[in-house]
Order: sequence, then C-alpha cells, then structure tokens
Amino acid sequence: MTDTSVPESSDADDSAPPTNLGFGVDVGGSGIKGGIVDLDSGELVGERFKVLTPQPATPDAVADGVAEVVAHFGWTGPVGVTLPGVVTDGIMRTAANIDKAWIGTDVYDLFSKHLDGRQVSVLNDADAAGMAEDAYGAGKGVAGVVMLLTFGTGIGSAILINGTLVPNTELGHLQVGKKEAEHQASSRVREEKGWSYEKWTEKVSEVLETYEALFWPNLFIAGGGISRKSDKWIPLLTNKTPVVPAVLLNTAGIVGAAMAVSQGLKT
Repeated sequence: MTDTSVPESSDADDSAPPTNLGFGVDVGGSGIKGGIVDLDSGELVGERFKVLTPQPATPDAVADGVAEVVAHFGWTGPVGVTLPGVVTDGIMRTAANIDKAWIGTDVYDLFSKHLDGRQVSVLNDADAAGMAEDAYGAGKGVAGVVMLLTFGTGIGSAILINGTLVPNTELGHLQVGKKEAEHQASSRVREEKGWSYEKWTEKVSEVLETYEALFWPNLFIAGGGISRKSDKWIPLLTNKTPVVPAVLLNTAGIVGAAMAVSQGLKT
C-alpha cells in the first residue's frame, strides 16, 4: 500500500503524497469495495473499504452502498464504478450475481442521483480489471492485444489493444466445441467435477486455442481466485500464447474503475 502520511522530517529524499488521484468502486455479488487510487502507480492510497452487497441487490440498494463507500473517504470528486454485467450506451444489459431489476437500468441516471450529480464512469467489472492489469500489472509494457480472463463461477474477459479497451467482450459465452467456454473451463466446473489440474487445463487450453485463432493475442492474463495457484496449472497449458497470472488481484476492479473515470470513459 502507498503511505500517504507526511513525515515531520524535511530531508530532501522525503516523498510527497501522491497528487494524481482517482476513486473507484467495484460492485460484486457479495461486497461493494472502493478506495482512493494513485493513478501514477496504480496502488491504493490507504486501505480499501467494503460494505456487504444488499440482498436483494436492486439498483437503488446497490447505489446506496456505493454512496456509502464514497462517503466513508469523504471523496467529492469523480467516481468510477464497476458492475457485474454488460453496459452499453449507459444501459445495463445483463446482470450476473445481482438483481435482474438491473437489466434496462440507466446506470448514469441512477448513480448521478445517488452521488450528487458528480461525474461517473460505469463499466463491466472484468473490463475494469483488464484495464488495471494492462496499465499497472501483468500486462504493463506489452504491446498489441492483451486479454484478461477471469476464471471463477464463469469466465470473464477483457481485451485491450495497445491500452485501448474493447468493452463487453463476454468471451466466456463463446461456444467452443459443443459448449460455451465457461461451461467447460471455469474454475467452478473444475470444482464441481472434481477434476485434477491436469484434466482441467486440457479444457482451458482448448478454450485458449480458440481465442488465439480468433484474436491472435500477445498475452493472456489469468485472473480470478484460481490465479493465486497459478504455479499448479499455468505450466500445464498447451496453447501457444504466453499465459501469466494477474498481479493486482482484489484491487484490480477498483483501480480500473478509477482509471475509467479519469479518462472520461463511458460504455
């Protein structure tokens, strides 16, 4: 974490607090997490703050939670928000792990009402994580096409081309063989079927080879909880494109959301 305290000493090598700051909130099925981000380093300034996602996770209830997280820090500037679903033209098109009442919701109108009309950017949670990993994490300095894939209950995806996001790709729903990719290669499928890493990575490799044939990426970044055990399965993959574990983990969504609003991104 970045230390934002100002030391009493006036030694020449003392570091000043960061000044290029942003704020991001990452909305998930179980928690709403947020924090102040140093946009020069991609690190959080202090600790993140989390509230439980309300049940049912209706638009107004979740927006209240987002406002609570923002108020906790006394933040009065622009806010970036991730949501677990597709957002196009400011409208929520799908809803994963939150109430289906989100579908058809004008997210900018919603958050404007709950955040006193301030500037807001709203984007898919995997897209936000992909932006953060590409800029500050495992994809930093990699030119061309970088793909983040989150292996969890499904497969989330983000594609960046020289740092520019291609939003809402939803590649977990791409059919590979006879099934959708996430129905055969998600972390949840491995757990439900009791597969060894060897068996599971056969399916993951098949999915990655399909993505390679379509997009010719320079790098795959593997996210999701299973990325913490990357040494157990990434070496077993047989696809051609390099695969590396995500490094920002729980902060990626927050950082990506802060990046999005700082760039004026709207999906």
